[in-house]
Amino acid sequence: MSSAPGQLTASSDEFAAGEGILRRQAQRESAARTYARSLPVVPVRARGMTVEGADGRRYLDCLSGAGTLALGHNHPVVLEAIRKVLDSGAPLHALDLATPIKDAFTTALFETLPSELADRGRIQFCGPAGTDAVEAALKLTRIATGRRGLLAFSGAYHGMTSGALAATGDTTVPAEAAEFGLGVTRLPFPYDYRCPFGTGGDRGAELSARLAASLLDDPKGGVRSPAAMMLEVVQGEGGVIPAPDSWLRRMREITAAHDVPLIVDEVQTGVGRTGAFWAVEHSGILPDVMVLSKAIGGSLPLAVIVYREELDVWRPGAHAGTFRGNQMAMAAGTATLRFVRQNALHERAQTVGARMLSNLRGLAAHHECIGDVRGRGLMIGVELVDTDAQPDDYGALPADARLAALVQQESLKRGLIVELGGRHAGVVRLLPPLTITDEQAEAVLDRLAAAIEAARCAPRGAAA
Repeated sequence: MSSAPGQLTASSDEFAAGEGILRRQAQRESAARTYARSLPVVPVRARGMTVEGADGRRYLDCLSGAGTLALGHNHPVVLEAIRKVLDSGAPLHALDLATPIKDAFTTALFETLPSELADRGRIQFCGPAGTDAVEAALKLTRIATGRRGLLAFSGAYHGMTSGALAATGDTTVPAEAAEFGLGVTRLPFPYDYRCPFGTGGDRGAELSARLAASLLDDPKGGVRSPAAMMLEVVQGEGGVIPAPDSWLRRMREITAAHDVPLIVDEVQTGVGRTGAFWAVEHSGILPDVMVLSKAIGGSLPLAVIVYREELDVWRPGAHAGTFRGNQMAMAAGTATLRFVRQNALHERAQTVGARMLSNLRGLAAHHECIGDVRGRGLMIGVELVDTDAQPDDYGALPADARLAALVQQESLKRGLIVELGGRHAGVVRLLPPLTITDEQAEAVLDRLAAAIEAARCAPRGAAA
């Protein structure tokens, strides 16, 4: 049950404390902080999809810890799993030692994997963040193949450490990170709305695949056989862009034909987010390496890679990390994996997501400023465009970052937390928990529609 925006439940002391916290944060924290700038909320309580701020207002959370909270905030099964660890006297920190909690997590995870990976796969526990797992995947494939290059894609986002940044398709990345030494070859990702080939649809995806194949086939193409290809099934930070299933199958065929390991980054798409337990299941491809984090820890830090046993050529200690043995995260992750699977929440995500996409496309028909609505499951993007500008080289109106920021602000006023993303920060992103109710889904759509209308009608010079 969602509460109306503006409902006050916090005490005056909490309100005053919240104001002080925001002020001290601005004084003490680095200029790199992001969410805190656009979402000036001080959460003091949270349950399910609802977050209560120190100001007493309640919000529907469509950010979900950037996709980490598959079951929403403080789900009972997650809290119970954490309490059991605390009450048991089990060690909270175990490096990579075998423990009953770790064994249970690995078993629960392997029960969800594509059968060939589950039967003949290996798991490496990495540092606590998804970017650590990306680094591990890059290192593994470089060691296994003896090569250094990488095929990556425009619009990609893989993390904030050096190798992951080099693979990320963002020209604002500092040069020293982009020149990490991977020898990255950037390929165009299929993007219907702004197709780099000017065609969109199946034709655009096929041209993308042909380019990848030709670069590997051509002895004078300037691309030596790389250590790996890395991709996302749905680009999240890139603007919620789903890859066509046929294109993913072509990428698998091309990489297999050239003996290039395929790494699929499932950090945000995994654990039911896209309407399948793992996003690769939509196309039926079997990657050589899967990068997993966010929801697998049940809201706590945990990251792993799972890969074909033939790639398991590490020497002892070749990839380590002090915080790879977080027992509470493994227990919370086990509870989350089993709850999603037993309750078919991935199927629920597909049903609710399809309904939300349909309603948003109906809304787009009445608002020229909504250029595109897209997504898969409960990973949804609304691209906002500048209706006063001329179409770009792709035949679409330019993205409107100012309008998107206004929509985010107007959403917050109405008790809705949303994220922004996309090539030019013009995409409003929705990542609600898989436990979202029908009533909450309707409330999200109503509040977002009202926010878009308010932002659209705001004076052109309104601050974003």
